[in-house]
Amino acid sequence: MENESLESLSFRAELTLDPFVIPLGGRYPIFFFGIAIYLFAVFCNLTLLTLIIVKRNLHKPMYFILFSLPLNDLIGITAMLPKVLSDIVTETNKVYYPLCVLQAFLLHMYGGGILFILAAMSFDRYAAICMPLRYSSIMTPRVVICIVSLVWGLDFVLIVSLFSLQTRLPRCKSVIMNVFCDNPSLLKLTCGNTTVNNIIGLFNTAVMQAVSVSVQMFSYIKILITCMVSQRSEAKTKAINTCVAQLVIIIIFQIVGTFTILSHRFKNVSADLQKIMGMLIFLVPPLLNPLVYGLYTREIRNTLLTILKRSRVSE
Repeated sequence: MENESLESLSFRAELTLDPFVIPLGGRYPIFFFGIAIYLFAVFCNLTLLTLIIVKRNLHKPMYFILFSLPLNDLIGITAMLPKVLSDIVTETNKVYYPLCVLQAFLLHMYGGGILFILAAMSFDRYAAICMPLRYSSIMTPRVVICIVSLVWGLDFVLIVSLFSLQTRLPRCKSVIMNVFCDNPSLLKLTCGNTTVNNIIGLFNTAVMQAVSVSVQMFSYIKILITCMVSQRSEAKTKAINTCVAQLVIIIIFQIVGTFTILSHRFKNVSADLQKIMGMLIFLVPPLLNPLVYGLYTREIRNTLLTILKRSRVSE
């Protein structure tokens, strides 16, 4: 009886992930390629975080809000990629249930975080471009702290409410049909009625999308109107430059997200391709977001170039 109970406990505690089908000799090249991607993303995002922390000229509301974006990107790519690469090279494909829940929680926090952060950044640009004379009185340190707290707090509450519903359902399966853990995969392990979970999941997704899209649409429409009305070409150019980076990031996120959703709607798409498409949402934004901001945000670009020039001179 003791052996049976121990086996039952082990069955419930340890889960099996569905691995990639990788040809012989391909594991290590894929592993090292993945490590290179991960290190590059970490380096770029840490560079952006460090610049915002260290450089006083970047101690502005816009960049304090922007600080959340590379931080969120690091959470997303770190929660997913190292585990996937480890499973590829070791061929273990095992994960303990609590760690699986933690990974899924962090990945969902990352997804919701992007939406809320982009909404906060668009509101900041709206205040800066449409109300330039009142900007400093609107975006006070207290308001910025409230905005950042609201972004992370609302994201946290919605994701906790989603995952807390899992505790009421018994688990009767131990195979995750993916290379990483997420809420839908965890839900498929249960053998109870998941109607409430599905409704709350759809509701939370709708809230995130509605809040993010409505704030961004309001902000960018107002910005567009202001640019059209403004007679100063310099003001128009500045407005466009400050918004381009955010719009590019929004487009990247929506395109990757759309491809990910579509890959699961077509039956002729291979399982491995679906897994890769599912991973892209956690890979592409963390890789491109810091590069986009480095290229399109003049103040960040000039600050980085100044540091590089000084380091060359000192050598």
